[in-house]
Amino acid sequence: MTTTMVSMSDKQFNDLRKIIYERSGIHFPDTKKYVLESRLGHRLGELEMETYDDYLAFLTMGPYQMDEFQEMFNRITINETSFFRNEPQLDVFEKKILPELLEARKGTKRLRLWSAACSTGEEPYTLAIQVHRTLGVRLADWRIEILGTDISEKVLDQAQTGKYTDYAVRSTPPVVKQRYFRQDGPYWNLDSTVRSMVHFELHNLKDRMAARRFGAFDLIMCRNVMIYFDDTMKAQVLTTFADQLAPDGSLFIGHSETIRPGTTPFTSMPISHAFCYRKSA
Repeated sequence: MTTTMVSMSDKQFNDLRKIIYERSGIHFPDTKKYVLESRLGHRLGELEMETYDDYLAFLTMGPYQMDEFQEMFNRITINETSFFRNEPQLDVFEKKILPELLEARKGTKRLRLWSAACSTGEEPYTLAIQVHRTLGVRLADWRIEILGTDISEKVLDQAQTGKYTDYAVRSTPPVVKQRYFRQDGPYWNLDSTVRSMVHFELHNLKDRMAARRFGAFDLIMCRNVMIYFDDTMKAQVLTTFADQLAPDGSLFIGHSETIRPGTTPFTSMPISHAFCYRKSA
């Protein structure tokens, strides 16, 4: 097995980032060549490949190309998440947006939430906990549908186990851990009722047609993902979200992300710490 780090030429970098962009929408600028080189160097060693040309051929030809893209994607992306991450924003959802949605949907008693690029599931499960404790005994009267999607099968498989480490629950209030988790050695097992409220599906945010089959949502949460997109991909994703969002629905984005006024179908809601948007009239 190769142990020395394989160098990547500018052409190989351009070819590789083009594949990544075409398949996922994630853009690696010139300044991030070292990221691909450092995170994929060990992979070439595992595959006993001597050059990135060999790897590019493996990634684009043969029966294992899609499996390898998944493996590569898991290595070049950082799935940094936790339960109750950015709690001030989640407080806005639970104390303002959610009550308004429940009031607006009291006739149908159906609520649909989408956590896009959900990684290992902490975000959609957090939403489920918030809905569960808000509705209480009324939950049985409601049809709650929470969808978590991601481009990586590996993280979705982990999400569906409902089993998490101390690190994943580090931001979780103690009362929530006591109510919704059971500790089992080094792991925290999520309550089965909460797990049953969330459904996971493999989905690429580049695929607008596939998103249409999900139907309309009352809330879409996509946090700290669009920072990896260029302007073209970001506009495409926001158009998809606008298409799938109910007229009175809300979009939450990450605290490090922005939507420029007048450039998208969304208008910012004037709520501190919310990073919340509604479709423009």
